[in-house]
Amino acid sequence: MKILALELSTARGNLAWLGEGVTDFTREWPNDRKNSALFFENLDAVTEKFGAPDTIIVGLGPGSYAGIRIAISAAIGLQISSGARLIGFPSICAMESNSQEYCVVGDARRKSFFFARIRTNDLVEGPTLLPDSDLKPKLDAIEMQIPVFTSDSLPQFDRAAICFPSAFLLAKFAREPQRSFSLPPLEPIYLREPHVTMPTRGIGILADKETSD
Repeated sequence: MKILALELSTARGNLAWLGEGVTDFTREWPNDRKNSALFFENLDAVTEKFGAPDTIIVGLGPGSYAGIRIAISAAIGLQISSGARLIGFPSICAMESNSQEYCVVGDARRKSFFFARIRTNDLVEGPTLLPDSDLKPKLDAIEMQIPVFTSDSLPQFDRAAICFPSAFLLAKFAREPQRSFSLPPLEPIYLREPHVTMPTRGIGILADKETSD
């Protein structure tokens, strides 16, 4: 099975390929949320080198909604042209950790943060939104042997070490049928419910979803 993994939920973009005779091919780059040129350059290079994938897996965050949407759109385009299987999985479940269990925190804007707990690369808690005043005691209560990761700059949380999701891990997960994958239509993991904005002129309703960009 030829697997392509796309991960654009954080400031480190990366993709990976697993297939016959290829055990570990990855590319990563600084992920500019306003300029996706590097992503498409790397994606073109990989597909030119290896051809069409059989499976495409996309990291769904939580994180940069703009980045995740770009990855989903690119995956849909490839899926249409290749007939590949398309699946999604939480990016935060693909942190490179030596521990079977870890926690992830991230900036959710509006003076709030998300918290999630992962065990054997599956979500067992969250992601849930918390204010700063609630997150600090929650982190203090976590056993010291359990790592706490973040992909954001959060110096106010001493235990949170910088770590980024791995497209290579996502590609490996795609080989594991016991995982609970998201199926099309894929969407980023939203931390807040969509809200509806009534236009001031004309007729219609615009449905908008919160972004963290």
